[in-house]
Amino acid sequence: MADTATHDVTLGEAFAAEVGSGHHATNTGYTNEKLGMWVFLGSECLLFGGLITTYLLYQDRAVEGPLPKDLYDIPFTSVSSFVLLMSSLTMVLAVSSQVQGDLRRARTWLVGTALLGATFIAGQVYEFTSFVKEGMGYTTNLAASAFYTLTGFHGVHVTVGIIMLASLVALSASGRLGQDRAETVEIVGLYWHFVDVVWILIFTIVYLIT
Repeated sequence: MADTATHDVTLGEAFAAEVGSGHHATNTGYTNEKLGMWVFLGSECLLFGGLITTYLLYQDRAVEGPLPKDLYDIPFTSVSSFVLLMSSLTMVLAVSSQVQGDLRRARTWLVGTALLGATFIAGQVYEFTSFVKEGMGYTTNLAASAFYTLTGFHGVHVTVGIIMLASLVALSASGRLGQDRAETVEIVGLYWHFVDVVWILIFTIVYLIT
C-alpha cells in the first residue's frame, strides 16, 4: 500500500509539473504541442509525395517550350542545397543552446539558421527568374507547371520556417522564451529539419535522377 501511495504521489507531482510548465503530456509520451507537429508533418509527407509523383508523371510532357531538366544548373543548385543542409546543423546548435540555458547563443544560431534559409530562397528566386528568361514559364507546358508547383511549395514552406525562426528570436529577445520553453524551439526545429529532408529528396529525385 505504501509503495502504491508513493507511486500515486509521484505521478501526481509529475502531472502538476507538466501543467505548471504549460505542456500537457499524452499517452504517447509527447506533449500535445509536439504530437501536433508530428501529425502535421505526417500530412505534409502525403502532400509532397503527391507533388513529387505528379512531377515524375509529367516531367516529359511538353508540347512546346523547354523542359525543366534541359535548364538545370546542377552546380548552382548543389551549392544552394548545401546551404540549406547546413541550416539543419545551426538549428541543432540553437536547440542545444536553448536547452542549456545559453539564450544569447541560441538567438545567434536561430538568426544564422534564418539567414541560411533566406539565402536558399534567394537562390530559388534566381533559378526561377533564369528559367523564365529561357522561355519556361509556369504555363509553358505540363512539365514546367509540375516543376514550379513542387519547388514553389517547398519554397513557401522554407519561408514559413524563416518567419517562425524570426518569431522565436523576437520572443527570446523580449525575455518570453526562457530555458523552460526549450521545447518550443525544438518543435520549430522539427519543422525545419523536415523541410531540409524534403529538399534532399526533391534535389535527388528531380535534379539528379530524372
